[in-house]
Amino acid sequence: MSRIIHKFTRNVPHWQPRVTPVKLAEATEAQLEALQVTPSNTKVSDYVLTLAHDVESLKVRSPLFNAIMYDPGGMSRAERELGALGASMVNRCIYCAAVHADRHAKIEKDTSVTDALFAKGEDADLSDRNRAIFDFARKSAEAPPSAGAAEVSGLRDAGLSDEEILDLILSSALFGWANRLMHVLGDPVRKEVSA
Repeated sequence: MSRIIHKFTRNVPHWQPRVTPVKLAEATEAQLEALQVTPSNTKVSDYVLTLAHDVESLKVRSPLFNAIMYDPGGMSRAERELGALGASMVNRCIYCAAVHADRHAKIEKDTSVTDALFAKGEDADLSDRNRAIFDFARKSAEAPPSAGAAEVSGLRDAGLSDEEILDLILSSALFGWANRLMHVLGDPVRKEVSA
């Protein structure tokens, strides 16, 4: 049996849903209300429009997503993106890995961390803090998770506070769940690059 190699990139692919997304022009009042809080506070993606079929879940999901990924305090935005990236890489979610690698690079104004992770995976040369964050996120997203007391202790040794550790647990767990939804509901489609 051949091993599947997942080529990660910061170039975000198109996500092609298997379930027809809700059309905004045809959305019910309840769906429109649930769609008012989008995950990134930017545009309404096909993914979110697909989730809009279950209004009650979406009404809870989007504010929870925003609170975990964007609320002030705790871990920096870049470190939350690194946690989401670690979970997405272990789950081989090409779409989410690209989104969070791109966001991390833009926030940091530096691609060296994501370049290293995409080139060498878990063997990448990272700072002690980034190593602890990435390893914890990766281990917490495995099925079953292998992150435990020793890994939490490693986060403390790398300088993370309890508030930052909770943020990391939440961001990597959120993406363990989100990756699975994306895998079942659709597929990443790489954009054609013209020569």
